[in-house]
Amino acid sequence: MSMFDTVLVANRGEIAVRVIRTLRELGIRSVAVFSDADRGARHVTEADTSVHIGPALASESYLNGKRILDAAREAGAQAIHPGYGFLAENAEFARACEQAGVVFIGPPASAIESMGDKIRAKQTVSAAGVPVVPGRSDPDMTDADLHRAALEVGLPVLLKPSAGGGGKGMRLVHADTELDDQITSARREAGAAFGDDTLFVERFVSRPRHIEVQVLADSHGNVVHLGERECSLQRRHQKIVEEAPSPLLDAETRARIGASAADAARAVGYTGAGTVEFIVSADRPDEFFFMEMNTRLQVEHPVTELVTAVRGERGVDLVEQQVRVASGEPLAWTQQDLSLDGHAVEARVYAEDPARGFLPTGGELLAVHEPTGPGVRVDSGIRQGGSVGSDYDPMLAKVIAWAPGRGDALRRLDKALADTTILGLSSNIAFLRALLQHPCVLAGDLDTGLVERDLDALTEADVPEHAYVAAALERLIAAQPRSGSDPWDVPNGWRIGPLAWSTWRFTDDIKVHLRGTPEHAEVAVETGGTTSSSEVSAHVHGDTLTATYQGRTRHYRYAHVDGTTWLAAEGHTWALTEHRLLAERGGTAGRSDGVVTAPMPGTVLVTDVTQGQQVRSGQRLFVVEAMKMEHTVTAPIDGTVTEVHARKGQPVGLDQPLAVLTAEGEA
Repeated sequence: MSMFDTVLVANRGEIAVRVIRTLRELGIRSVAVFSDADRGARHVTEADTSVHIGPALASESYLNGKRILDAAREAGAQAIHPGYGFLAENAEFARACEQAGVVFIGPPASAIESMGDKIRAKQTVSAAGVPVVPGRSDPDMTDADLHRAALEVGLPVLLKPSAGGGGKGMRLVHADTELDDQITSARREAGAAFGDDTLFVERFVSRPRHIEVQVLADSHGNVVHLGERECSLQRRHQKIVEEAPSPLLDAETRARIGASAADAARAVGYTGAGTVEFIVSADRPDEFFFMEMNTRLQVEHPVTELVTAVRGERGVDLVEQQVRVASGEPLAWTQQDLSLDGHAVEARVYAEDPARGFLPTGGELLAVHEPTGPGVRVDSGIRQGGSVGSDYDPMLAKVIAWAPGRGDALRRLDKALADTTILGLSSNIAFLRALLQHPCVLAGDLDTGLVERDLDALTEADVPEHAYVAAALERLIAAQPRSGSDPWDVPNGWRIGPLAWSTWRFTDDIKVHLRGTPEHAEVAVETGGTTSSSEVSAHVHGDTLTATYQGRTRHYRYAHVDGTTWLAAEGHTWALTEHRLLAERGGTAGRSDGVVTAPMPGTVLVTDVTQGQQVRSGQRLFVVEAMKMEHTVTAPIDGTVTEVHARKGQPVGLDQPLAVLTAEGEA
């Protein structure tokens, strides 16, 4: 088989952009596909050509194998690269590609089926001598079977979906009384995400560390591993920071776990790039257990690319290797040719609000700035002027840093995140910086529960005073006279006698008073009952606002739209709206504690409430789903349901009222 001349990328976002980049370097024509929601998206504009495949709903576009194959035929593609997610681990799609005479750039359908069924996978690798976690994975277990199995294995246990990963449909259960509700919820979420609600039970390993091994295999019988990745820093069972190599493993354990991963790949006749995931107790790092195999490229593959050396030369392109293997080429190197050089760390940038339990956010991308520098890499799927909705996964980009040592790699990544700006929505960048500076992260003392344990210390909801001052200064600069404008309209406080104050009010408690010009002004910040004053100055260059306040100069990237000033500095982002606009919009400042609102944009899956119903604080009222993740909305107070505004299947926006409760004694 000769090398392809046209490849269709059956994905979107940053991974589609990533694959298109390698295809361009190989001289292969790239074809993008897009839904209604992705018209004009970055991956569409970067491809050589593109084909529209349907509406925003994934099941009618990116998950619709027939439409993907029709697009491949229309564009003359000989092969399809699935990226990750969507159809990447769909055995039926891989088989349909084969039947259509189109090469699927991935493993054979039989390997996807063997490893895609987590129950069957454990049985297969166990037979090959790979250690597995104790648990029950009998086929077709009922809810009652799962309940009994959990008690037999011993609580706490993990309920896990057989058909997929990424944290969807996974539940950690500590108490017998939680089991039935968690089984029901896990089945529902797994069914929605993967079309299969089969679950199995595993013992929960204490202080677990998530370590995975990258494997690569060709169709000529060659299998190699490219070292391991540490993926223990997670939220909601999803990875957020990954690194290679793991700071936990010694050379002997690294060799053993790599060999086990290669054995797992051989057991199913694997070809292409894949990842074998293991769970390792932080208390017993020499003991590892197979969790699952991801039969695709992983989100975190860049850290492996950056630390892998071939015959002493650092750097590999795993997408290139996927394409070459799929075209029939043998691997160009053996296990003895591979070594590790340096350390790489990756941080996933999400459109989400860590202070609100990592709920997805969205909005128009008013400004995007991506960092550069020695050892810094960014894989991104966004650009200024685009938008982020609730149709797909909220990951926006990955920021990766390499250095000769782990400490330097962490510092480089932290600096790169500080220089990353996304205005128009809330993101997790500031949270990522706080996580990288956590003492346990710096020491390499990681486990999958670290984020949940220290979440309050890692999230910061308060807006600092300097941000309010900068927002007021940006408005003062915007009001400065241009050629032909009326100087009497400038809010610099000029009048006969002392200068007057101009006031910007951002909340009930925060007022910023300015008088003078942006180059030399006096500011008084009124917070509650106290007022502090000092000199301040500011100027704008391009999209950067530079302000000096209380003797410190800061640089902000900024944007202003619809009465809201967006500011970003050192990884933090603030959206500051002038108070009069908040009042006009009926903001939430004066909201009763009995108003129940949607915690994120999404769809109401479950409605457990009726008007007139008596409820208790903490009682489940609604379940809202976005991006295949469920969030339970509970009653904030004891009381009576006086209004219900949402029904099952209804789309809702962020903070949209769902119901109103009247506290006991007030009805």
